[in-house]
Amino acid sequence: MDMPELHTRRFSKVLIANRGEIAMRILRACHELGLSTVAVYSDADRNAPHVRFADEAYHIGPAAARESYLAIEKIIETAHRSGADAIHPGYGFLAENAEFARACYEAGIVFVGPSPRAIEVMGDKLTARSTVSKVGVPVVPGTEPGMSDQDMMAEAPNVGFPLLVKASAGGGGKGMRPVYAIEDLADAIASAKREALAAFGDDTVYLERMITESRHIEIQLLADSYGNAISLGERECSLQRRHQKLIEEAPSVFIDETLRKKMGEVAVAAAEAVGYVNAGTIEFLMDRSKNFYFLEMNTRLQVEHPVTELVTGVDIVQEQLRIARGRRLSLAQEDVTMKGWAIECRVNAEDPYNNYMPSTGMITTSQLPTGPGVRVDTGVFPGFHITPFYDPMISKLICYGNTRAEAVLRMRRALEEYRITGVKTNIPFHQRMMESHRFLSGSFDTEFVENRFSLTDREPPHVLEAAILATLAYHEQSQRAAQIVRAGSRETSQWKWYGRTK
Repeated sequence: MDMPELHTRRFSKVLIANRGEIAMRILRACHELGLSTVAVYSDADRNAPHVRFADEAYHIGPAAARESYLAIEKIIETAHRSGADAIHPGYGFLAENAEFARACYEAGIVFVGPSPRAIEVMGDKLTARSTVSKVGVPVVPGTEPGMSDQDMMAEAPNVGFPLLVKASAGGGGKGMRPVYAIEDLADAIASAKREALAAFGDDTVYLERMITESRHIEIQLLADSYGNAISLGERECSLQRRHQKLIEEAPSVFIDETLRKKMGEVAVAAAEAVGYVNAGTIEFLMDRSKNFYFLEMNTRLQVEHPVTELVTGVDIVQEQLRIARGRRLSLAQEDVTMKGWAIECRVNAEDPYNNYMPSTGMITTSQLPTGPGVRVDTGVFPGFHITPFYDPMISKLICYGNTRAEAVLRMRRALEEYRITGVKTNIPFHQRMMESHRFLSGSFDTEFVENRFSLTDREPPHVLEAAILATLAYHEQSQRAAQIVRAGSRETSQWKWYGRTK
């Protein structure tokens, strides 16, 4: 039962069922809208910024997520105790848990997100594929739901190699195995099912053709409860490691206006197929010929939403809250324009020189970059402890420019300013990527980081200079190219932005 009447109920106090930078992001949006806020925290987060920033804060359990941030009954009880009449789940934890959304509705609490039915339909990859394909959304060739292991083995040649064994539930690369030959398929199916069962409590898997040299392009959507749905353009999310996104940007160098419009229309159709309400994202895989295929729908706020906010001027979190209060979208499709370029680097507590092993400990220094076009979303501070209990992301560094070249140069400057001590971070990875001629020219795909990128190999200065100049020339087009002047003589080439002439 979806209880749609709660999509139009007003509320005045929001409990944020999350932690870290996303809790801070939601708290700020609530404060700007005049909404009272409630934070929840575990033992590990007693001194976290979101606890101090909220109007009220309540302890909900031990550090382990299953006993705190994943404890549905505790969160619902805390909402009642605090008088919160809405819950925003953020991303991760319970954000895509239909049982949690339904528990909110049954408790008379507004869930700031889609209906339980939409979460259930789109949360199961097989059901989602079947649902969107009925409204003309292209899907990657694969097997049908409910097939036995033997039937999948028999169907594999028709799917085509290489292929992926994929878990129907969950995401993040868990329960996924690449297979290049039929003799490896049985072991891959068994392995994927074991991992899927352990991670999601569901060992259902299916086969899907592997799109090689693909790009990962996603479309941000907003939909209200009055039947209005719009696309906010695309994000390029191809720079990944083990299916985990590392760098995102908007727009994509691979997409032109005609393709953008077509993908937006397809994404809206997919959302409308399940009566979707609130913010969501349709993810596509795109091949070298720019054929795109539905991958999945994320029925929540995305980590990388800031890049879309910067190029469209739309506050996605505030739109979520307005939609949940029964308001109409504040803009129509014809009002959406993408201006400039934004790039986001996820700064994680991990050692890029040691196979990206997680790094735990106390942050002793955190000097954030500032200046024009620089945004940092974070939930840590000097003295904060990075624990093994949660995701290792420390912050999101987002830079904006009038062109992609300007955004890259600002990102390079911001990364150089960023100082974190006490734990190891992947900032060196991001600095190296900002120098990669493949990245600068936009010539990358989802396999680039793992198969063709090296943290230790450095670009020769003349190659780097040529790549940056080529990028500038491409994105300036009708304007004269910006002047790039080499400054300094350090081993890593440094460049200064001197603007452009009309």
